[in-house]
Amino acid sequence: QVQLVESGGGLVQPGGSLRLSCAASGFTFSSYYMSWVRQAPGKGLDWVSDINSGGGSTYYADSVKGRFTISRDNAKNTLYLQMNSLKPEDTALYYCARVVEGSNEYDYWGQGTQVTVSS
Repeated sequence: QVQLVESGGGLVQPGGSLRLSCAASGFTFSSYYMSWVRQAPGKGLDWVSDINSGGGSTYYADSVKGRFTISRDNAKNTLYLQMNSLKPEDTALYYCARVVEGSNEYDYWGQGTQVTVSS
């Protein structure tokens, strides 16, 4: 069965960095676009970034552009999100999600990893 397991979250001071990982299993990881999506406390889902199946094309929300970098290692079936210059408004539960082929929808989600940016 399809599984997505995020890790790497934690508490970090403003201006700090974290790298999130998402270990994928149960499907051909290299065939799918993948996304990072976050949800801040009391708010809705907020798209963060996409990466195409080969890793050569990436897309970012304006709020994270220039600070976050999405990447993937298809040999390791792992998705990453490098987050630099973190701000308190980046505090959220971060999910990785598999993109439904040919759409902007998601069919599988991980359980999420909490990122808290606070001094």
